[in-house]
Amino acid sequence: ATESYVKAHSKTLKYIVLGLLGAGYVAYFVAACVLDFQRATALVVLTCLAVAAKSFELVKKYKGKSISRCFRPAVICFKSNLKWLKWVFIVAVVVLFVLWLVIDTSKRPEQLISFGGVCMFIMLLFLFSAHRAMISWRPVFWGLGLQFCIGLFVIRTQPGLIAFDWLGKQVQIFLDYTKEGSSFVFGDLIADIFAFQALPIVVFFSSVMSVLYFLGAMQWLILKISWFMQITIGTSPTETLSVAGNIFVGQTEAPLLIRPYLKDMTRSEIHAVLTGGFATIAGSVMGAFISFGIDASSLISASVMAAPCALAISKLSYPETEQSLFTSEKNIKVACGDEQNILEAASSGASASIGLVANIAANLIAFLAILAFINQAFSWLGGMVGYPEITFQLICSYVFMPVAFMMGIPYDESFTVAELIGTKLFLNEFVAYQKLSGLKSNRLNGLDEVIGGERQWISIRSEVITTYALCGFANFSSLGIVIGGMSAICPVRRGDISSLVLRAMITGTCVSLVNACIAGLLFVPSLDCVQLFNVSAFDAADGNIQKCCQDLFKSTFYNGTIWFEGPWGSVPNVNASFFKCCDCCGLSDVPVCML
Repeated sequence: ATESYVKAHSKTLKYIVLGLLGAGYVAYFVAACVLDFQRATALVVLTCLAVAAKSFELVKKYKGKSISRCFRPAVICFKSNLKWLKWVFIVAVVVLFVLWLVIDTSKRPEQLISFGGVCMFIMLLFLFSAHRAMISWRPVFWGLGLQFCIGLFVIRTQPGLIAFDWLGKQVQIFLDYTKEGSSFVFGDLIADIFAFQALPIVVFFSSVMSVLYFLGAMQWLILKISWFMQITIGTSPTETLSVAGNIFVGQTEAPLLIRPYLKDMTRSEIHAVLTGGFATIAGSVMGAFISFGIDASSLISASVMAAPCALAISKLSYPETEQSLFTSEKNIKVACGDEQNILEAASSGASASIGLVANIAANLIAFLAILAFINQAFSWLGGMVGYPEITFQLICSYVFMPVAFMMGIPYDESFTVAELIGTKLFLNEFVAYQKLSGLKSNRLNGLDEVIGGERQWISIRSEVITTYALCGFANFSSLGIVIGGMSAICPVRRGDISSLVLRAMITGTCVSLVNACIAGLLFVPSLDCVQLFNVSAFDAADGNIQKCCQDLFKSTFYNGTIWFEGPWGSVPNVNASFFKCCDCCGLSDVPVCML
């Protein structure tokens, strides 16, 4: 009787249970916000995203057709006037961009070098395009435009800076949970040994990604990103889906999303899929880079910006010359995993990472050993003619120096960054990021900028630009991995994959470099007043000194004494700095300066 009653009223009971759960969550949410809203920020963000996503689905499902009918006259009118409206839009965008560029770079002319770098790479790709006459400029300009807009939001706007800084911190907090598992297995070894610090993060992240795939969360997110890029850039749903997947997964995992369709894709679409893999890094590997001390928000934004740029640059390097069989995303289905429950999905993800972890460790051992041998060989050969200081890094510093300089790196730092670019291209990004981590550590530890003629660290702006430039799997060691992995997924296209992979790798490298140029064009380092007062002489004509003095004067005057809050408290002789501000910056009439 109970069973039949439940079956008969299953719908009502379902709504009652969902209503109770919803009411309980609302009560919990309100209580969390009232008690400590700052602490509940992550909960608020996640709740808003979930509500927005569900609301969009419900509106689309129940009111989508009605809304479409309301806007149909406007759509028809727009399409009938598309020819001239398109040109109005293009002219408006170009004029606005030129005005912004002139106004913005008038304060920081060095940013124009980065813009010149973007133009240089676009011109080179155009000159070496496989089919110049067949280039469709819509994907190129829309892809670069989306990349620029994302970069502008992330790097320049206050909401973007706050959002990605917050996201980066949450990712770091999340990845720190790896220590619970790795410390249980390896004990105190995780404190000093790289393999026990960074590589377990890959296992943890892979396991989490597998769970998200099982739940369908990753497929949903990738499909939404893919849909947006497809309607704007105008690329086919299959290639767009794969490139969107590359934001989160690796160069051989993302094509699995479109496995049933690979055999029927055009050569240009396959080239785009390959380029997307080379231009981005997997989420699991990103976790390892974050553990090195590389800025998390820069890595995340670099991966997101690389997706539309990869489609744009790919269509410039290898334009579409065939008719794609895939024109609508409605026919594209993304499969879920075969796991039966969450525990199996977590275990499967952890097991799947074993090969990746072993591959990373083996490659690091091999490439660092090979690098040491090559350096010794160059030194021996150079010593024969009186130049024993020749190394692989030194050669790269001269070969890639123009590339680094055109990204916006200052001339005196461009040789150091050029070494990292060469290391990434000829060895791999792990070795390059490890070296960048060392440079960042030296800066934070206060080492001299140059010791024995060798640069010990680079500026914050150069660090950010370099982080973008290295963010991709494009290196010669990846060629075999991609050919093997992609050929296993679709054996009938092995010939096309093998013939396109080198061009795709070079194109993927250009994507990362264009990404770095955009970062160089947009990034403005914040003024570190504490460091400035530690290392600079007071100069009333220096605008930075004046800004910092104003900031210093915002400190609190408490009970008749001067005291300093926040980072100012750590400045040696801060009282002396305070009164120097009174003397040099026209602040002597401020009451506190009269003490």
